Amino acid sequence: MENWIETDNKLYRKFKFDSFSRAILFMSTAAEKIDALDHHPEWKNVYNRVEVWLCTHSEGNVITKKDRELAAILDKIYEELT
Repeated sequence: MENWIETDNKLYRKFKFDSFSRAILFMSTAAEKIDALDHHPEWKNVYNRVEVWLCTHSEGNVITKKDRELAAILDKIYEELT
């Protein structure tokens, strides 16, 4: 969690990859786990970067345990791909 920033009631992180295809691989690899959690991030991809914002809308747009769990999953996927 050391690479995540808490701002505006959201967790934020920018992931950087060596190519566009690796960034997309990260997103597609994460998609299955995200669906299993039924907790979907706000994210965007520009070339080799993926920016992610996490908060729980059903709890009033605040950071919850679900957000921290998803952040840890995304960190692990990133470590595996880089």
